Amino acid sequence: MNQEEAKNRISQLREQLHKHNHNYYVLSQPVISDYDFDILLKELIDLEKKFPEYNDSNSPSQRVGSDINLEFNQVEHKYPMLSLGNTYSEEEIRDFETRIKKLIEEDIEYVCELKYDGTSISLSYKDGKLIQAITRGDGVRGDDVTANVKTIRSIPLQLNGSDYPNEFEIRGEILMPFAVFNELNKEREDIGESPFANPRNAASGTLKMQNSALVAKRKLDCYLYYLLGKDISSDNHYDNLQKAKKWGFKIPANTALCKNIDEVIDFIKYWDKKREELPVPIDGIVIKVNSLDQQEELGFTAKSPRWAISYKYKAERVATKLEHVSYQVGRTGSITPVANLYPVQLAGTTVRRASLHNSDIIKNLDLHENDTVFVEKGGEIIPKIVGVDTTQRTHSAKPIEFITNCPECGSELVRNEGEANHYCPNDMGCPPQIKGKIEHFISRRAMNLDGLGEETIDLLFQKQLISNISDLYKLKKEDIIPLERMGDKSAERILNSIQESLKIPYERVLYALGIRYVGITVAKTLAKAIPSIEKLASSSVEELIEVDEIGSKIAESIVEYFSLEHHKLLIGQLKKYGLQFETIEIEKEGSSKILDGLSIVISGSFSKYSRNELKELIELHGGKNVGSISKKTSFLLAGEKIGPSKLAKVEKLGIDIKSENDFLQMIGL
Repeated sequence: MNQEEAKNRISQLREQLHKHNHNYYVLSQPVISDYDFDILLKELIDLEKKFPEYNDSNSPSQRVGSDINLEFNQVEHKYPMLSLGNTYSEEEIRDFETRIKKLIEEDIEYVCELKYDGTSISLSYKDGKLIQAITRGDGVRGDDVTANVKTIRSIPLQLNGSDYPNEFEIRGEILMPFAVFNELNKEREDIGESPFANPRNAASGTLKMQNSALVAKRKLDCYLYYLLGKDISSDNHYDNLQKAKKWGFKIPANTALCKNIDEVIDFIKYWDKKREELPVPIDGIVIKVNSLDQQEELGFTAKSPRWAISYKYKAERVATKLEHVSYQVGRTGSITPVANLYPVQLAGTTVRRASLHNSDIIKNLDLHENDTVFVEKGGEIIPKIVGVDTTQRTHSAKPIEFITNCPECGSELVRNEGEANHYCPNDMGCPPQIKGKIEHFISRRAMNLDGLGEETIDLLFQKQLISNISDLYKLKKEDIIPLERMGDKSAERILNSIQESLKIPYERVLYALGIRYVGITVAKTLAKAIPSIEKLASSSVEELIEVDEIGSKIAESIVEYFSLEHHKLLIGQLKKYGLQFETIEIEKEGSSKILDGLSIVISGSFSKYSRNELKELIELHGGKNVGSISKKTSFLLAGEKIGPSKLAKVEKLGIDIKSENDFLQMIGL
């Protein structure tokens, strides 16, 4: 390669890697695998070494990467959070030991740890209490996510025992277990949201949420693996981890102390086969020199410790033929393209289909008819197409064009600004949407109608016995008995269940309606803040946004739903059949109407009560919790550490500020 070719290739690689860094760290939407990214980065580093005249301090090779979200306070790390060099072969692991032995003549012990695939975190403790949690960020500065981290049950807020240092940091990985990930994606698809690509993206996105109450509901986990500080008593890494375990930290049980590099390689091979059995995602193994004295002697390069390295497992990848692309219509009208593949074995299962998610994915892959495609299991769970072997493409192959009309009802598809998915707008006439809405309505977390399932709903729809959810309440025994696999007892069971559903509380009825973006959590919040369907239907976007945890996207979706005449008629029919459309208030001990009609915003940290406890007190005394400052805000209940922008807005609007003591006096406590 001559100088001009090298210059052009270096420029091309930097542009690609900058874009991939942005997709991964800022958007949390990677479009290539970690392995492919590392290969591109290695090529760039090699070229920069061969052609140093083209070195650039802003090259992707010169930085660790960044996950900084400017909505959080930025904090400088006391000890930089550096990245690890990656290896992919036994030979590279042995090269790592060779480099170490050039500097260290003594025997070397290694600690092998599973490389958890989540988002890195640094926790600071003082006098046994958690005082701060910071993301890795760019390695020098990160986001202060302490409030969110405190919701993670596996992270101790107060340590056990008394032999811990006065001040120290412990680092690890915040993860989303597979079971939680699957449930979350099911719920996202259920309300018309795009599913997360993998548990890592889900964990990263959750940790950046501005509402710690929502973070708590995501059931994140945390595995810790590195203790550092001035007064760390043990002289080796492994013993420090065992001490941290006694203090109450979740230290991985699979960490191993290895006497030599052969034991390290055995550990790597063992977990290559066993990793699919783990409840959380891993993507490799981390190897560290155990002795802290030896670590200090080995030191650091500009971006990595010399005493540690990671071995990354290659995601199992297979090549197969694309047979055709089909399109699924969800209950919200969302159109999902699906790649139908020639069956192929992947990670122990036969893969025949892979989701293409949306039109942008098809475009980015440059997918053509009958392409040979590379398939991996994203996060070891979901098959995904990660690339195309263009060398196998025939000249006559045509690009895959995303459809313009609904495959079920023929309606012209729409794509809202800022959204990735196309939608069929014909929600009252498109069969999959109609059946999907009914299936959602009868589901366990909604109306929980016993005896009805997908097949029965399909039969009732085909026989034209139901065309919307209200038709369920018109069903008679003689309608059900003639259906396939039905009889007298089955019919009675279904009808009894339908009758029992009249007792289902308003919050679940609201969720059962299937309003886009209104999941079970949002439905509970709305039912508490706006206790009747009439009030909800007449609420404006501005009024809805004032409800705690309700953003503009949800508010706009609710207003749009109630603006449609057929939805108004549907609710009228359901009310006629006796469904619950208002919250039944139960008088609580100590309740009053002192705060009746007042809209209150809570901000800051408090000494006597937690924020959630204060919110409960507001509701107990007739007040309304709102999430944002507006002209309609009655007062700000202010604690410590309120953001300057919120205070400025309060002063500008002339809104009263009350302290915790003022508020408690106001309600007689």
